[in-house]
This record gives sequence, structure tokens and C-alpha cells, in this order.
Amino acid sequence: MFLGLSFGRFADAWWFLLLIAVAGLVAGYVVLQRRRRRNTMRFTNLALLEKVAPKRARKTRHVPIALLLAALTLFTIALAGPTAEARVPRNRATVMLVIDVSLSMEATDVKPNRLEAAQAAAKSFANGLTPGINLGLISFAGTATVLVSPTTSRQGVVKAIETLRLAQSTATGEAIFSALQSIESFSQVVGGQEGPPPARIVLMSDGKQTIPTDNQDDPRGMFTAARAAADVKIPVSTISFGTTDGTVDIDGRRTPVPVDDDSLEQVAKLSGGEFYKAATADELRKVYDTLGEQIGYEIKDADASRPWLILGTIAAISAAASALFIGQRLP
Repeated sequence: MFLGLSFGRFADAWWFLLLIAVAGLVAGYVVLQRRRRRNTMRFTNLALLEKVAPKRARKTRHVPIALLLAALTLFTIALAGPTAEARVPRNRATVMLVIDVSLSMEATDVKPNRLEAAQAAAKSFANGLTPGINLGLISFAGTATVLVSPTTSRQGVVKAIETLRLAQSTATGEAIFSALQSIESFSQVVGGQEGPPPARIVLMSDGKQTIPTDNQDDPRGMFTAARAAADVKIPVSTISFGTTDGTVDIDGRRTPVPVDDDSLEQVAKLSGGEFYKAATADELRKVYDTLGEQIGYEIKDADASRPWLILGTIAAISAAASALFIGQRLP
């Protein structure tokens, strides 16, 4: 829409009462024009009238007043406080980035390997988040470790991502529980009168949970953790990273490490989050970019009066200019 004009909502719609005055001016102008015409027709010597009052273009002489009335209308709309939906950066939110560092992340089906590709994408995600987001970092393999508590400083998170190291096993449930605990502790500190900031967990993994062994519904399992996240209204957005063809060498044996899309999709569904699949480094970056847009910005009603003020000012200036050009006087 031109200049972002919007007829959405108005903060002070009662200002539209001024349009009654504008309508009154229109009516008054019409009455004056008709009276002027009657007075002119009383001058019976039409030949002399042509000499003392040359005929002017009837249409152009109305331009100044038309522009002035348009300016008054536009200013009235601006005073009414029009609002429009706008994408604005969040000024408060908490995000826990949870990254799988199990041995399967050494697979090279994603070049140069899953871990290095994940590190690069995660750093880009951290640096790209809007300043108002408090970002924390957890790595997990057989256990979960809070590497960085939620903070608006990105430097510590980026450095911690660079130091990620592989370890055995995959305790996905423990990772989610650790993220929930970290968010709760942070919320108690920064809650204030507005309450705790909205929070989300972003979990990236490439394989099945192995601790507890093959039991996602265990009290410390990933499905139980997802339900716990849903109970406190903290969605878990999961990223399934890798392919079905990944393999790693463990104790001299080539071991298949396919991604576990189904389990990660179920975690997202149970918690109220979104599921994403990334089979390449480029796809992973795109997923993180999408999440950054979703997390870092929100849609709010914002003031939309500026375009109306701009057009009103242009119309007012044009009215004055046309009056001087056409009638050699201001309207």
C-alpha cells in the first residue's frame, strides 16, 4: 500500500469529528461560489464585464481550495492515530539453544561434518538474533551441560559454540529438562512486574535418544520432557540435522547414525513447537534464519500516522503554491 497507508485501527477515532468542520467548509465554499455567480450576473453590461474581470478557467481556480481541504482531511486522519500491524524487534524473550554433541555428530554426510556445520549455523543464529533476546546455550551427549546462562551478550555464546566437543550417548530428555530449569531460574531473576519473558527452546539433534535406553516416555525421557515444556508453555522447536546415510567409526567399526526425524517431530508436537528438517549445511542455516525471524520479531500495532502527515503537508504546500500561481493570492 502506498507509503504504508492503513485504515486499520485508530487510537483516537473521536478526532474524526473534525471532518464535520471540513464538510462545513466545503458547503460554505459552494454557497460562496453560487452567491458570487449571482452577483456577477447582476452586472448587465457583459462586454464591460469581460474587460474588467476576464474569464478565468473555472476548473483550475478550485484547485487551491480542493488541495487545502484534502490537507485538512489528511491531518484529521493523522490526529485520529491510525495504527497498522508492524514487525518489530522483541524487547524481552528467553531462548535456550540446545545442541547435540554425541559421537554421531562426527558423521561426514554433511560437509565437513555434522558438528562443524552445526557450529557455523549456530554462531550465525546467535549473532543474528535481535538485541532484546536473552540467549543461553546447552550442549548434551550422555549428560546435559549449561554452557551459557541466558544473556543478551552474544560473545560468550559464540565462544562456547566454538568449543563444543563430542562425547558418548544422547540424553535428549535431560537436555530439555536442563533448558527448562535454566529458563525458570532466569525468569525468577528478571520477571518483575511484567512477569517472566516469553521463552522457547531450540533443540538441534541428529540421532535417537540413547539415555534412557530407547524409552522416550521414561520419567527423564524426551517425550516426558516435551510434555513438561508444554505444561509451562515453553515450546520446543526441534531441528533434525543430517541424513539417513550418515556413518561414524566407533571402536574401529563403521556404525550407521541415521537421523531420527519421527522422535524429534513428536517432541515438537507435544511441546507446541515446530519441527524442521535439515539435510545440508545450507538447509540448517535457512532453518536457523527462519527461527531467528520468528523469535526475534513480533507483530504489533504500531503508529501509522506519519504517512498521513507527510501527504497532508504535501497537500497544504501544494494548496499554497497553486493559489499563488493561479490566483496570485493565498487561499
